[in-house]
Order: sequence, then structure tokens, then C-alpha cells
Amino acid sequence: MNPNLEELLDLTDAVMEHEEESRGHGVSPDPADGGRQGPFHVGVDLGTAYTVLMVLDRDYRPVAGSCRFARIVRDGLVVDFAGAVDLLCAMKRRMEERLGFELTAAASGYPPGVAREDVRAVENVLYAAGLECTGLIDEPTAANNVLQIRDGAIVDVGGGTTGVAIFSDGRVVYVADEPTGGTQFTLVIAGSENITFEEAEALKKDPAQQRRLFPSVRPVMEKVGSIVGRHIVGHGVECLSLVGGTCAYPGMGRVIEGYTGVKTFIPANPLFVTPLGIAMHNQ
Repeated sequence: MNPNLEELLDLTDAVMEHEEESRGHGVSPDPADGGRQGPFHVGVDLGTAYTVLMVLDRDYRPVAGSCRFARIVRDGLVVDFAGAVDLLCAMKRRMEERLGFELTAAASGYPPGVAREDVRAVENVLYAAGLECTGLIDEPTAANNVLQIRDGAIVDVGGGTTGVAIFSDGRVVYVADEPTGGTQFTLVIAGSENITFEEAEALKKDPAQQRRLFPSVRPVMEKVGSIVGRHIVGHGVECLSLVGGTCAYPGMGRVIEGYTGVKTFIPANPLFVTPLGIAMHNQ
């Protein structure tokens, strides 16, 4: 495990600009005071629920980032190409204003189960937004750029899918991806509360409501556990690392560990682990 993980995620949270508020400051590079310098590494994570744009310095430490809720992707597939381009253009423009320089290239990611021809749509979104796509990486492998796991499994629970990557001696030996993620949490809440999807999404993220809603979303957590358990059979996995914004829901790790019988770890700010790893892939 990366010994600097906690520091890296704390720094990420400090520089991220969220949809609801600005938390921290985009820092312009200043070589004179030992500030962060280029070349910079940029990553774009087009998620089912959240799109994240991340900028790292030459030492792969976050300089700035932006996170926006948008329903432009479904189960790893771009379903609103024009909307995705418009959103990324706006995020890119905002980031360039904060940083004081143009972003020209970026890497992006995809769930491991997505067909290559569908992954090209992600690449085309970047090009249409004025970014050369320098590389594409599956999301669990991107997460391991940050976590640096030698042996074990990374489970990336996104908005629409759950991706599993098993590592042995630092190498990927198995990957899989199945539908089920945070969108299912929201749909369950919308149904049980008789409210709109958008209202349910806000309720899901409200710490004051999460304990009350836990019984409603627990079956979805167990479904994730069943997916993970099925894919790790026979691989001798002794530790699971959960990433993706869905994993921030209180009790998620406990349910997955109880269902699979495998020790489970969730880093702070799990939403940003994969976007960080995607940006690290931009060389």
C-alpha cells in the first residue's frame, strides 16, 4: 500500500472544486518559491454520476481539480455525447482560468468490461473538448497507480458498474466488470421515498439521512458483495480495497467484508482515487 496515500488524498480534497462549493484553491505554478512545476498530468474520469477533471504536477501531486454531477454516461457507455463535450469544455475552461495555462492533453479511463469500440467514444469526447487523448486505462488499474497494491483486489464501485481487478506481485492477473453501483442506490432511495432521482441523489449524500436510509440500500451493497465474491473465488485474495464515490456510504465496507469474508479497506475520499490514477497515466 502507498505509504503516502493519506497525504495524497488530503491534498486532493484541498484542491478540488466541487459542484456545490469551492474547497481550496487552484495553485498557479511558481518555480521561484519551490511551487509545483510542469510537465503537468491531466486526467478525465467520465463517470456515470460524476465527471472529474484532475491536474497533477510533475511529481504527481494534485494542483487542481473539478467534480461535477452529470448523467452523461450509463454503465461505462457515453449516452449523451454532446452533453459530455459541453460539460468537459466548461470544466476545462474553468480549470485553465484557475491555473493560468491551457490544458492540451489528458488521459481517461473506462470500466474493464466495456468493449473497445465503446471506449473510443470516451476518446472522442476528449478530442471534441480540445484535449489530445494520450492514453486510456481501465479504472481498477488506474486506482492502483495510487494505492500501489502488490497483492489483493481493487474494487471500483462507480455510479453504474462494479469493476474488480486482482493483483499478484504488483501485476494485474484478472479483471471483470458488472452492472450495479451508486445509481442503483439512488434508484432504490427514490422508490422507497417516492421522490425524484435528483432528490434521491441529494438525500443519499446527506450524512444526516444516511443512517435512516441504510436498510434500503443494504441489499444493493450485498449485490456488490456477491459480484466481488464471485470474481475473487480461486484467486486467494486476502484483502479488498474499495474505491469509487459509492464506497463513501457509511457501512459499505462492513457489508462487503461480512459478505465476502475478506478484509476490506476503504481509503479517505474514495471518489478521487481513480481520477488521480487516470491523471498519472497521462505522460
